[in-house]
Amino acid sequence: MSSASLSNKERAVSFLKQVADGEVRDAYQTYISSGFSHHNPYFQGDKGSLMRAMEEDASKNPHKTLEVHRAIEEKDFVVVHSHIKQNQEDTGAAVVHMMRFDNGKIIELWDIGQPIPEDTPNENGAF
Repeated sequence: MSSASLSNKERAVSFLKQVADGEVRDAYQTYISSGFSHHNPYFQGDKGSLMRAMEEDASKNPHKTLEVHRAIEEKDFVVVHSHIKQNQEDTGAAVVHMMRFDNGKIIELWDIGQPIPEDTPNENGAF
């Protein structure tokens, strides 16, 4: 299925899964707008800096997993709530990616993460 026939929600999930699978450049080529910017406070706000950081992370963590628990689309925004683990032994993190789309491409990205503790008093879990 071509990315043109997907909803923005499907594009967002596909982008995140490709990145987690280490296919960072392909994901950027398919889903990221040329005018892309992001709000991750650990990197410069441009397309190239975040892509390079994602590539470096993929090479350091080739067994990373991403499990999407929910994805919500409203107008040109998509929010994806996921469980990301760097490896199978990792408890991982609960991560929320918020993406703004323009003409079927991600033009703006926010991400917020919360490490999942080994022991927690919350019986509901992170998801």
